[in-house]
Amino acid sequence: MKRFGAFILAALLGSFISLAVFKYFDSDDKQVLKIEHENEIDSKQASFMGDGTKMPFFDFTTAAQKVMPAAVHIKSTQTVNRSAGRSASPFDYYMNDDIFKYFFGPQTPQQKQKPDVQVGTGSGVIVKENGYIITNNHVIDGADDIEITLHDNRTFKATVLGTDASTDLALLKIEEVNLPFVEFANSDDVLVGEWVLAVGNPFNLNSTVTAGIVSAKARNINILKDKYAIESFIQTDAAINPGNSGGALVNLNGELVGINTAIASPTGAYSGYGFAVPSNIVKKVIDDLGEFGVVQRGFIGVMIRSVDAQLAKEKELKVSEGVYVDSLVKNGSADEAGIKIGDVILEIESIPVKSSPELQEIIGRHKPGDIVSVKIDRKGDVEIIKVVLKNRNGDNAIISKKDNDILNNLGIEIKNAPKDVLKRFNLEGGVEITTINPGKVSKYTDIKPGFIVTKIDKTPIKDAEEFQKIISEKKGGVLLEGVYPNYSGVYYYAFGI
Repeated sequence: MKRFGAFILAALLGSFISLAVFKYFDSDDKQVLKIEHENEIDSKQASFMGDGTKMPFFDFTTAAQKVMPAAVHIKSTQTVNRSAGRSASPFDYYMNDDIFKYFFGPQTPQQKQKPDVQVGTGSGVIVKENGYIITNNHVIDGADDIEITLHDNRTFKATVLGTDASTDLALLKIEEVNLPFVEFANSDDVLVGEWVLAVGNPFNLNSTVTAGIVSAKARNINILKDKYAIESFIQTDAAINPGNSGGALVNLNGELVGINTAIASPTGAYSGYGFAVPSNIVKKVIDDLGEFGVVQRGFIGVMIRSVDAQLAKEKELKVSEGVYVDSLVKNGSADEAGIKIGDVILEIESIPVKSSPELQEIIGRHKPGDIVSVKIDRKGDVEIIKVVLKNRNGDNAIISKKDNDILNNLGIEIKNAPKDVLKRFNLEGGVEITTINPGKVSKYTDIKPGFIVTKIDKTPIKDAEEFQKIISEKKGGVLLEGVYPNYSGVYYYAFGI
C-alpha cells in the first residue's frame, strides 16, 4: 500500500512539472526562441530565393546550343622509332674484325627500328569562321599528324600556326569557311560565383557539357614548366576530365571566358578543381601567333611577392594589398623607369593588382615597346610611373618567328650586355647569353650562362638584334668570340649551324 501511494505521488509530481514546463514555453515571454523566425529576418537577404519560396531558374541550354557546334575533337598522332632488336653493345665497333669473330663468333645483327605510333586526344574550340582553332599546346605537342572532327562529324587535317609553352596554348588552322565559332568575353569581368559551362570531349565522349561556378581567379598551381610561364588560371568546379584539355569554358551567354587546361586530382579524374587560361590571355596569344608566328611578350623586369599580413609586418609596409618588388633586373624596364626595391605595385593600367599571378597576367597581355602605367606605394607615398616594356632580349624590338626559331635551334636565350660590363671591358656592344637550353650550343660547346658575345666570325656585334641578324645569314660553321664578366681573357667557341 505504501509502494502504491509513493507511485501515485510520483505520478502527480511528474504531471505538475510537465504542466509547468508547458506553461513556460507557452507564455508570451519567448523572444529568445524566435530569433530565426521567418517574419523577423528578411528571407531575400538570407537566400537567393526570388519570392521567398522558389529558386531562380538558370537556363544553360542557350549557351550550350551556341557553343557545341564550335567545339571540336582533336586526335594527334606521333610516330616514335623504337629498337626492336638487342640493345647496343660497347663491342659493336669491333664486330667486323676477324679476330673478334674468331673468338666470339658471328654476331646477330641489330634489327631495324619499328615505328611506334602514339595517339592522343583532346578538345578545341573554333574562334574564327575561317577555321582558326584554339587548343592546349600539350594536346598537339610533337604530333606528326593532327585530325580535327567537327560537331557535324566532318574531319579535317590541321596545321599548327604557332604554339606558346608559357601559356600552354596552340593555334591550329583547317581549310574551311563559314564555320560556327565562339566569341570572346572579357575575362576581367568574370566574377567568382558566376555560372560557367565546360565544353569538350572527356574520355572521347564528344560534345560533353558540364556546369559549375567560378571558384577563384588568378590561381597559380605551378603546373607549367616553361621559364616564362604565366599562371593566372580561372578555377572552376565544372567537371573537367582527361580529354577536356583545350576545350572551352564559357559564360551563360555562350562567350569564351577561358580554355580548360588542367585539373587538380588525386586520381587523375574530376574531383572539383579545374583550371582554365583566361580569355584575355588567350586572345593576346592567338593574335600574336596569327600575326607574327610567335608570341610577343613584354617584360617588366621585376621579381615580386604577393603582399600578405606577414610580409607587410616584416617590411613595415603602409599597405596590406599589392605586389612587393623584391628585386630588379638590372637595366630592365622597371629599373630604367625608376621603380625601386621595396615599392609595392598597386595597379597596372588602372587594374588593381593584389597578387603575383595577376601582375603576370596583365603584363602578359602587352608586347615589347608598350608603355604601361604602374601605380606604386613607396613608404606611404603613392605615385604613377610610366614603364616601357622590353622583350626577353632586353630591347623593345618585335621578335620575328625566324629570330625565335634561330635561338631555339641554338638552344640559348640572349639579351643586350649590361652597360657596366661593357664599360669595364671597354666594349662598344655585346650580347649576354643568359640561358643554355638543349640545342647546338650545349651540344657542341661548353659555353656557360653569362658569356658576353662580342664578335661573330671576327665581326663586332652591338646588340641582340644584330646578333640574330648575323647568325641568321650564316651557313656551315660559326665562331663566337667574347668574355666572361668574372674571368680574364678572351674565349672562343666554334660550332656548326
